[in-house]
Amino acid sequence: MEAPATQTQPRGSFMDTCKDRGRIIAKTFTTKYELDGLVGDYDYAFLFKPNLPFLRRVKRAAPFFGLNESMPVVLALILGFQHSLAMLAGIITPPIIIAGQGGVNLGSATTQYLVSTALIVCGILSSIQITRFHIIKSPYYVGTGLISVVGTSFSIIPVATGAFAQMYETGYCPSAPDGSKLACPKGYGALLGTAALCSMLEIGLSFTKPSVLKKVFPPLVTGPTVMLIGVALIQSGFQDWAGGSGSPGCIDRPSSGTYSVCPMEGAPHALPWGSAEYIGLGFSVFATIILCERFGSPIMKSCAVVVGLLVGCIIAAATGYFSSSGVDSAPAASFIWVQTFPLSIYAPMILPLMAVYIVLMMEAIGDITATCDVSRLEVEGKLFDSRIQGGILADGFNGLIAALCTITPMSVFAQNNGVIALTRCANRKAGYCACLFLLIMGIFSKFAAALVSIPSPVLGGLTTFLFASVAVSGIRIISTVPFTRRNRFILTAALSLGIGAILVPKWFTYVFTYSGPNQTKQGFFNAIVLVMETGFAITGFLAIFLNLVLPEEVEDETVSITANTVDNADDREEWGRIKGKHDEKTSDEESGGKV
Repeated sequence: MEAPATQTQPRGSFMDTCKDRGRIIAKTFTTKYELDGLVGDYDYAFLFKPNLPFLRRVKRAAPFFGLNESMPVVLALILGFQHSLAMLAGIITPPIIIAGQGGVNLGSATTQYLVSTALIVCGILSSIQITRFHIIKSPYYVGTGLISVVGTSFSIIPVATGAFAQMYETGYCPSAPDGSKLACPKGYGALLGTAALCSMLEIGLSFTKPSVLKKVFPPLVTGPTVMLIGVALIQSGFQDWAGGSGSPGCIDRPSSGTYSVCPMEGAPHALPWGSAEYIGLGFSVFATIILCERFGSPIMKSCAVVVGLLVGCIIAAATGYFSSSGVDSAPAASFIWVQTFPLSIYAPMILPLMAVYIVLMMEAIGDITATCDVSRLEVEGKLFDSRIQGGILADGFNGLIAALCTITPMSVFAQNNGVIALTRCANRKAGYCACLFLLIMGIFSKFAAALVSIPSPVLGGLTTFLFASVAVSGIRIISTVPFTRRNRFILTAALSLGIGAILVPKWFTYVFTYSGPNQTKQGFFNAIVLVMETGFAITGFLAIFLNLVLPEEVEDETVSITANTVDNADDREEWGRIKGKHDEKTSDEESGGKV
């Protein structure tokens, strides 16, 4: 008689568990003021109160929500929406530039699809980083378990635009008899296929110890590389600010006096490139971003670029620069693989894309470290190392999945760390809500169509600011490097070629004059030319080589800060650190290297 009771006990336990979970869910959505309820007692006015000069502000800290702590549902939705807005401009910019006239000229309908798909894919792949999966029977993980959201990488833009220009020159992509570029889905498919192949590099490097990665790719290598990515991108942002980029008529004013107009003949309110109206539109975005930083509420500060974009769009719409035809013709909904591209490998892009994935890996290490710091988690030890390993593996895996989903490589976004610091919320619920909002934005393709129809000057004012922030990130990384004689030499040598390639982009075009039938040989030459004309790629490769070849010179470090130059506490601390390092090396040499 006891057997039936034993058999029914697990069933009863399962039912009890379900009832308990049901009560928790019901309590969450029906309880108003408790911490884990629907609204909670959070001071929501803190998020929306502007910093105006005539308003008195009470200085107090908002409550901090840790990684897995309970928090109100409404607050999670608001902060998740804030995270998605902070990501929005960065997500939509690369597909618009790559699919536009400066890229493969795919047309507005395809560009709308790519923007929608980028939002959807970023929402899905961000959830992988936030969730953190353990690989069975191994010490490895996929993901960080933090609010480590991902978005389309800016690093791919210089490589893609340079490769596409080469494709049109060599006939890989078609051109009209008058020299204008035609749509080249084949070229975009080659970018996706090559990116999927090169993502294996980051996946493989993720199983390397973080200490080894930091030794091979220190800030001395990644800092100037990231800085030059931003510098190269600012050019396209400024061209858009003045009217448009990609079409020769939108960049040059002919001396004959018959000026070409931008973005094209027949476009709403088309004007000559560089007209004051275009400059004013872009400046309205730029000025709004600055005003939001000075006077905005916490939620406005973290979404300043989106607010600036919105203001620029309102002014452009009120003055007749918008066309609603693209929005009207767009479908109501979209999803992945509504359009596809023929995947292939374009050999000249392999080396530059390998450099891109190395940069993405080092960006991930820095961003994950910053996320741990603002989330009040440890930034050293086994758990931290496992988060770094899982984040790099997920970053490479996301690059592969993104390419198969018709989107260019992904990177961990750093701007969301500012949202965490401002709102004091590191809870993963807010991260999942951000993923939800990105999915909604992407599925409703009318939203993407409205983004694609934004006039070039408005987008240029936004992207110039974003691209400059990339360059500043590189400068910040360089600032962590001690300026010894050796480090200054490496920076000088690496930046000399990189900056030169940006200022004179065609400097290496005519080095190889081969034009025979050997396609393999021609492809090899094209790869060398593409690397030498991609500023950040040649800087990164040269910095890695010099950093590994040139020996450390402790004596130079000692000379760089002498006892005669120690004037303050910071200098004394630095002097003590260097002197201790020198004494430790001397002690090791005297003892034969034994500790």
